[in-house]
Amino acid sequence: MKNQTNINAYILQAIRDNRDRMALTDFHSESFQYKDVARKITKLHILFENSGINRGDKVAFCGKNSSNWAMAFLATITYGAVAVPILHEFKPDNIHHLVSHSDAKLLFVDSSIWENLDSSLMTGLSGVINISDYSLLFWRDKRLREARLHLNEAFGMIYPDRYTVDDLKVYDPKPDDVAVINYTSGSTGFSKGVVLTYRSLWSNIQFSIDGLTFLKPGDGTVCMLPLAHMFGLTIELLHPFVKGCHISFLTRTPSPRVIMEAFSAIRPKLIISVPLIIEKIIKTKVFPVIEKPMMKLLLHLPVINNVVLGKLKTKLLGVFGGQLQEMIIGGAAINKDVEKFLRRIDFPVTVGYGMTECGPLISYAPWREARKGASGKIVERMNARVDSPDPAHIPGVLWVKGDNVMKGYYKNDEATAAVFDKNGWMSTGDIGCIDKDGYIYLRGRDKNMILGPSGQNIYPEEIEQQLNNMPYVGESVVVDRNGKLVALIYPDMELVTRENLSSDRIKAIINDNVASLNKSLPAYSQISNVEVRHEEFEKTPKRSIKRYLYK
Repeated sequence: MKNQTNINAYILQAIRDNRDRMALTDFHSESFQYKDVARKITKLHILFENSGINRGDKVAFCGKNSSNWAMAFLATITYGAVAVPILHEFKPDNIHHLVSHSDAKLLFVDSSIWENLDSSLMTGLSGVINISDYSLLFWRDKRLREARLHLNEAFGMIYPDRYTVDDLKVYDPKPDDVAVINYTSGSTGFSKGVVLTYRSLWSNIQFSIDGLTFLKPGDGTVCMLPLAHMFGLTIELLHPFVKGCHISFLTRTPSPRVIMEAFSAIRPKLIISVPLIIEKIIKTKVFPVIEKPMMKLLLHLPVINNVVLGKLKTKLLGVFGGQLQEMIIGGAAINKDVEKFLRRIDFPVTVGYGMTECGPLISYAPWREARKGASGKIVERMNARVDSPDPAHIPGVLWVKGDNVMKGYYKNDEATAAVFDKNGWMSTGDIGCIDKDGYIYLRGRDKNMILGPSGQNIYPEEIEQQLNNMPYVGESVVVDRNGKLVALIYPDMELVTRENLSSDRIKAIINDNVASLNKSLPAYSQISNVEVRHEEFEKTPKRSIKRYLYK
């Protein structure tokens, strides 16, 4: 693959080089070769042009991951329009607001979502297109209706003999042209439109091309993360697509059973995951085995130890399809017990760190170069610094600058000014350290930090991670109430149900856990009270707890 200067050039090259290879599949359903994708993109370009969509106009997407979602997105950025991905889990009033706020002229949407939307609340739309078959669900502009009605006829007039991938044309953008407006998932209470340029998309993809060299044309990959998130959009769609890979979308809710089935069939070399999935598999499939008395004994005998660890690694690799070269964990820190076990068996897992505002990459390291507790090292074309007198040892706010970083927040100058300094550095809002080699060690979010009674900095995420490692704890949030730390805990209900434990017994176990944890915590960060919750914490679609609801 020769180096290109922008993402559209890479898309065009991938289609031409891999025309007869499989490109996109809805798992257990429809598939498309790269040449089929070219035809769909060209038809959508004709539809855009004949319905009055111009370069720079906004096109929104709201639906579950699918091949048609991916092709509509590819058509949008290669036409020069601005893609606006919206999470399909958002409530109708949120979708109405984001479509209007983004100034979208077209909306591609799942029919099931459209049923609950009100067109009168999205007055800027020329029309609405069904993602599943590109049929027209609603129109205001007659040009769109006519263009859709006569699309095949228009295509035939332009290509009267035959259409080939060599006929595909793509927009040649300037680096600072806007490619995507991606709305954050609202873990702080409201969504902001992150304005990302073609430069940002290209830089993220170029890093993936240069860094993940084991992925080759024809290799199968599984897309599990939402395409409306930059991690899913960039690393799970655009990156394997430009490499000529075969991308499978689960289309259904990615439950462990569905995921395992896909891994077994597709046998991916690369898996991108949030911690929840890998942690659940290991806690339910592996930890119960190694906690058995005989297994504990075997793990303490040096020679047998290596044999047992090797078998555990082989078994776990088999769960993920047997060909895994690397698993990248993103979105949150991985459970320390799980990370320790994976390192012990030499499992190919690494942790990446990013944010929507960087489209998404900030740091990553190949699994053999990963360091304990780190979230990778600063990626190419990015710089990072920590506001601290000793950045390697004293935590401070992490600032970043470089090609991946956004232009700003759409139609929100105040929010943009709040995160950028006068020299173009952007505050991530995360607290951490950076060592001399550029590895990042995160401690928590700046906005979550609690000031202790004598001015000490308390990072609730660090306490929560220790709590979440304790028996019968599912998840937790530590909050400050009148100068006292309170732990809100939702028990591991799967374990509670299996062992038929009463509410009083659970409360007693969790209180014992907290008492034990307090012995290892400094006096200023000890937990004063516990509240056992009977319902899961409300989460964003990214599975981050909406902390602002639990103050």
